[in-house]
Amino acid sequence: MTGSAAEKLFELPCSPALSSDDAGWNTAQLTLFEQPPHQIPEHVSPYHVVCINAGADVMLEQSIDGQAYVGESVSGDIGIYPAHLWQAFEWHQPAKFLQLYLEPVLLNRIGSELYGQDSVELLPQPAFFDPVITQIAIALRNTLTAQKASSQLYADTMANALATHLVHHYSPQQKTRQARTETGRLSARQLKQVTDYIDAHLAEDISLAELAKTVALSSFHFARLFKSSMGHAPHQYHIRCRVKRSKELLLEKELSIAHIAQVVGFASQSHLNYHFKRVVGLTPTAFLRQ
Repeated sequence: MTGSAAEKLFELPCSPALSSDDAGWNTAQLTLFEQPPHQIPEHVSPYHVVCINAGADVMLEQSIDGQAYVGESVSGDIGIYPAHLWQAFEWHQPAKFLQLYLEPVLLNRIGSELYGQDSVELLPQPAFFDPVITQIAIALRNTLTAQKASSQLYADTMANALATHLVHHYSPQQKTRQARTETGRLSARQLKQVTDYIDAHLAEDISLAELAKTVALSSFHFARLFKSSMGHAPHQYHIRCRVKRSKELLLEKELSIAHIAQVVGFASQSHLNYHFKRVVGLTPTAFLRQ
């Protein structure tokens, strides 16, 4: 998924205030818009779009698959706009909105693994509130703001979580089906393959698909088995490995903290400081003093 998804579909008066275009994200895109009053003509999106009102209340007119919705969108309101449906929008005050774009193939894959159904539809939802969706969107936005580089594995994990939530709660087919439970774990050989790969590519912005490929599993299936086996999601384990290597380099006292951050793959020294303190309980400087 490359280029601004919204810009491919229609023109907006202002460029995005924030975009994941150059962050290397594969399974989802995120864009933050701040726009004057505007009308988006009828169009069909190839993506499932989740839109969150990230600003003030605004009067919004929507048309989704021939159904009209007119009303005030308050701050925090969420809209789900499924792929391949005709839709149009118009707002009458300045608006700030956060958009998440998901490829239908991602939801289809999760629907297949969870419910044994290859094709997943979503129900249009013009205005509602869901704290899980909001938390995922905020986490992705904050990650993009703080560390646009080296965020692919985290973005993949959050995209999987969002897609799973959408399939489970907002798909008409899956509402009547019981999800398959996953209680298995990776074998010792598979764990070694994955952890060796992470160690060998510690400073790289690896993806969930790359890790899953090392053990010939789907990204969704792999992520669940890895967490069951290790107690941490893949991106959390990756960060812990970077912190562990940082400790080793700090004790060697040959590189500056800023250089160590670069060597192990953190976006900046402050990024290293944040995760080091979260994992170790001390900043790198305090760790050296101790």
